[in-house]
Amino acid sequence: MKQRTLTKKMIIETGKEMFSCGLVVGTWGNISARLPGEENLLAITPSGMDYLSLTPEDLVLAELTGEIMEGSRKPSIELPLHLAVYNARPEIQAVVHVHSVYATAWAAARKSIPGALEDLVQIAGGDVKVADYALPGTEELGGNAVRALKGRQGVLLANHGLLGAGRDLKEALKVCQIVEKAAKTLLAAQLLGGAVALSEEDILNMRDFYLNSYGQR
Repeated sequence: MKQRTLTKKMIIETGKEMFSCGLVVGTWGNISARLPGEENLLAITPSGMDYLSLTPEDLVLAELTGEIMEGSRKPSIELPLHLAVYNARPEIQAVVHVHSVYATAWAAARKSIPGALEDLVQIAGGDVKVADYALPGTEELGGNAVRALKGRQGVLLANHGLLGAGRDLKEALKVCQIVEKAAKTLLAAQLLGGAVALSEEDILNMRDFYLNSYGQR
């Protein structure tokens, strides 16, 4: 129970940071995380509630089958999207979904963000692809997102927003922050004739560096 409470508190703090960074407006977006030691369970934010007023009791626990196990609130409409990612990617421990301005602009244009920045390819794994459009809250959206997320940590949802996946909540949020920065930077690069994508070899080297050498060990 202690781990459950800790995970819920971390989700709430992630929501506050997500909101303060301008990655969402109002109550849109959603966050989830697997529960340590209970990987078949996840905690997810409730539907339509202010991030700044959430309490641990507001979060909902669900099994990977979608069955609600704990909580009196209605879970985010995007629960099927989160479930699809966790079921397809056992290594993913946290998912953050945002509607940030610049990433959503690329999503609305249905254009992938090229792998043209070192920090982007390090944390996202390469370019950020656009998932085929599907209505929010549908299993189809989850399936489309999983396919476009293959080999990546971030995916654009067509006409919708951005999803970041990570080994923990901090990394999932960082994916969203770096993708948003890249979306803004590479849009500006279009004014200079367009961004030059890194080679696949360089992308693989940068990704390996991030996973195995970056930061303190």
